[in-house]
Amino acid sequence: MTLLITVSAAVISAILWYTKPQSNMKIGTLSLMYLGAALMWFVDAVAEYIKIGAAYFTPVPADMLNDAYLGVSVVVLGLIIWIVIVFIKDPNGRLKKALINSK
Repeated sequence: MTLLITVSAAVISAILWYTKPQSNMKIGTLSLMYLGAALMWFVDAVAEYIKIGAAYFTPVPADMLNDAYLGVSVVVLGLIIWIVIVFIKDPNGRLKKALINSK
């Protein structure tokens, strides 16, 4: 389930990056984070399949729920890291303008 969720996030972010390659919002960074997470979960899935065999494809519902929570938390953590990067880089200068105008 974690693999499915992170691959979905990687595909969505890659499509967004591909449709707007000149964007200042660092979508490529978000896409690379999700791609790395998806690759990590893929290697984990292959290792677990080698370890337990065909039983890998019949998980217990509680394990599926735990994996779903983990997948969602990985996606949310990636979004939080991306938002921090965008705030630090301030690509459109909006944060700087807001801080200057508030004085």
